[in-house]
Amino acid sequence: MLLIHGNSFCRGVFRNQMQGQIAKKHRFIAFDLPGHGQSSNAADPKLSYTLPGLADAAVELLDELGIAEVIVFGWSLGGHIGIEMIPRFPGMRGLMICSAPPVSHNQMSQGFNASPHLGVASKQELSEAEVNAFVEGTIGKSAEPFLRDAVARADGRFRKRLFEAARAGEGVNQRLILESSPVPLAVVNGGADRLVNLDYFDTVAYANLWEGRCHRLGHAPFWEAQEEFAPVLERFLRDVETGRGTNFYKD
Repeated sequence: MLLIHGNSFCRGVFRNQMQGQIAKKHRFIAFDLPGHGQSSNAADPKLSYTLPGLADAAVELLDELGIAEVIVFGWSLGGHIGIEMIPRFPGMRGLMICSAPPVSHNQMSQGFNASPHLGVASKQELSEAEVNAFVEGTIGKSAEPFLRDAVARADGRFRKRLFEAARAGEGVNQRLILESSPVPLAVVNGGADRLVNLDYFDTVAYANLWEGRCHRLGHAPFWEAQEEFAPVLERFLRDVETGRGTNFYKD
């Protein structure tokens, strides 16, 4: 399973999954996106700091590791990257997204709530106060100092370029992809998520929605609600691995 983090964070946000019991049964891979964590900043931000560029980086990583089949979990930006990977990586066997509303081109306002945190997400230079507010707004009050350090470290050009490319329509039509792709899809959101429009997820006519519904757990469930999230993730992995991950199966 490939774990892809959100805008300006790092692979450490998946600590609970990497160190949990579930990782003893499955091979989990977490990495820092270009311009984040311990990864270097992009040599060509215009090319790399876009959804297509980030999806290409994830596919390249899988190729380097010799992985032909994978299940992807993507949080926020990571979920959008996972969707972008579907037509790029034929070995994707399942996708779980969290806080990543699959909007059509130029329809971002449908999937997100108006919030000052969205402005920070696209801002190149962040003050300490903006870093703290962004982390708390996306992770919650349980965020640890290393997550604030990760946001402060992230290449500011990444945020600016990512949103420029989105406004220009670069990348796939994410709603259309999920309404036509046979890849088993799990939608697991934080019930207290203030940034995304949770009701929007229910308007998408998913081609293959796992268990026939979108799940709502705690705030940033993979971080704050591990006891709720872990069995859902394990059930999804089991269903995909056994071929039961279709919209015809409900728990």
